[in-house]
Amino acid sequence: MNPGPARTILGLLAGLTTMITIVGLAILVFLNPVWVSFEQDRTGAAALTGFDSETVHTVTNSILHDLALGPPDFAVTVGGQPVLGERERAHMVDVRNVFFDFGAVALLALLILVNLWIYARRQAWFRRAVRRGAMVLAVLVVVLGAVAAIAFDAVFEAFHQLFFPAGSFDFAASSKLIQLFPDQFWFETSLLLVVVILGLCGLFVTLADRGTDLGVTGA
Repeated sequence: MNPGPARTILGLLAGLTTMITIVGLAILVFLNPVWVSFEQDRTGAAALTGFDSETVHTVTNSILHDLALGPPDFAVTVGGQPVLGERERAHMVDVRNVFFDFGAVALLALLILVNLWIYARRQAWFRRAVRRGAMVLAVLVVVLGAVAAIAFDAVFEAFHQLFFPAGSFDFAASSKLIQLFPDQFWFETSLLLVVVILGLCGLFVTLADRGTDLGVTGA
């Protein structure tokens, strides 16, 4: 039976909000000082910056605070000297804006998904939509992850070109922003982000399948 345009739209909305919610949850796993400090130690940020490990962590925690809570000054200093230059601080403001824009979209997606769940949690179409959204996201992430694994610099550059003004994110190797967060930091974090997203996709598929096993009603 044809479910009708309204049901089709709701199904597409459930699938899309599932995808956005999963990505948002996965990013939150890495947006914390514990992970960032661990990965900076792994990738040698202290040796690159010339700071000791404790100073690297202190500087980074200040940057993360300004990123998440504000005010977005990014004016942390070491020995009375600013760590980040004017262009670096301007880029971090851009980063904060992107994070907050995506955060708003992810929160809206979560609210819509929860309301759809309340409205239709015992109906088969909702479970199918959630399952389909998680599986589509998993396929997209596997493809993108495979490309990034062999051409990470190109993917990273394309990401910046998509979300940031041209010329605002190119910094020399001597930049403290680059030294605090070297390429290896982003490479390893991105690959683990793929793993977490795939794990969450599997969880959402399992929950949707479990709901089907328990018995649902509707088309």
